[in-house]
Amino acid sequence: MTQRLLVLMIASTLAMSACSSKKTATEDSNLPSAANADANMNGDSDSGKAMGLQTIHFGYDAYTLDAANKAVLKANAEILKDKASVKIQIEGHCDQRGGIQYNVALGEKRANTAKKYLQSLGIAANRITVISFGKEKPLDEGTTEEAYAKNRRGNFAITSR
Repeated sequence: MTQRLLVLMIASTLAMSACSSKKTATEDSNLPSAANADANMNGDSDSGKAMGLQTIHFGYDAYTLDAANKAVLKANAEILKDKASVKIQIEGHCDQRGGIQYNVALGEKRANTAKKYLQSLGIAANRITVISFGKEKPLDEGTTEEAYAKNRRGNFAITSR
């Protein structure tokens, strides 16, 4: 029995050590994850602490870019061109109406639309990640159209400088 227990302990130790892998500090530090998606240690456009990057807003149930959004994205692209080492995460957000899955998909479409437009302006795709928070992180908890409009947005979070 003792020998069997010893074999099981050695086998489990080997299995655990085989599953772990060492990573350098820079290897994964710029990738978004559930753990660091909320951190925005480097600032975001919603807070006004993203080196001048601005949030864009969308119409109800829409993910297309209007002229105002394109102007904001052009200004954001100029900042990103000037700060060539900066990487960002575009966060897609929705208002509180609609189902969770629908809003997550819509938020992702909004973030990807902004990313594609920035790419068309010369910003490399590897500098931009996207995430959707759907309706989970409203800026305004109100139930007026004005509150909803604030929540339908693309927020730009700096992930590395």
